[in-house]
Amino acid sequence: MPEQEKPRASYISLYESGELAGRIDAAYRLLKSCTVCPRQCRVDRTHDERGYCRTGLLPVIASYGPHYGEEPPLSGRKGSGTIFVTHCNLACGFCQNYDISQCGRGDEVSCNLLAGMMTRLQAQGCHNINIVSPSHVVPQLIQGVAIAARNGLEIPVVYNSGGYDSPDTLRLLDGIIDIYLPDAKYGSNEVALALSGAPHYTESMKAAIKEMHRQVGDLVIEGGIATRGLVIRHLVLPGNLAGSDTVLPWIAGEISRNSYVNIMDQYHPSWHAAKPGMGLLPGSLSRKITADEYRYAIRCARNCGLHRRF
Repeated sequence: MPEQEKPRASYISLYESGELAGRIDAAYRLLKSCTVCPRQCRVDRTHDERGYCRTGLLPVIASYGPHYGEEPPLSGRKGSGTIFVTHCNLACGFCQNYDISQCGRGDEVSCNLLAGMMTRLQAQGCHNINIVSPSHVVPQLIQGVAIAARNGLEIPVVYNSGGYDSPDTLRLLDGIIDIYLPDAKYGSNEVALALSGAPHYTESMKAAIKEMHRQVGDLVIEGGIATRGLVIRHLVLPGNLAGSDTVLPWIAGEISRNSYVNIMDQYHPSWHAAKPGMGLLPGSLSRKITADEYRYAIRCARNCGLHRRF
């Protein structure tokens, strides 16, 4: 049976038209008084000043390689070409990748080196390039894609974020990103601030996911592999701290009932999860979720008409 052809990524036409160069210039202007993400730190990252994300001009990368544990349409048979960006614009007290997001494991790389990671992952047969935690390095991501496109990159790029993204910044990615993979973490700003230190998370997340869906629509799967569209992740937390009964109906009502939603059950206490005060109630994040808590989230999804993935 012939090998399935890789889909032609949308950024190729922007590269061929020269528009990617203009996007790079516009994105780097955001770094001068940084407004790349909703935190609006206003530091001059072009002179290597550091704001909340602790990242200056160059991106910091922890690791890269084929990943087989993503959603099946992303991992496929040959893996999702995952690049883990160090640091984060969130401070989730229960982060399972805290050594990367909070402790800063990784090394600064040039955009040329970032592009080289992308083309090497394509050469290994990965179905896509999956940038994990890109919200604070969008300018560098655009430049890396442009360099990689010049060097033959042609597979889809996945924007895998915590959902704390700026719609204005996302608009610079229109036509560059084929697949958006955001978290919809919380239904409550109070919880988001307590657990992730993220002011106005719900408004930012909702505006970001609406913009993502406007760009790429519902997930399209061809031959078992995602080629374009939106995948939303929602991690169930103990005691319904994630607000599944708020978040999931919002997705169905304001995004699409055909949204591909991964309702995740793998929460376990990590990082500072067992510290007093985490989770608003003492000890509330110091345990795994129960089967009943997960079933409740699934019922919330089904009751509002969601039907893809879970």
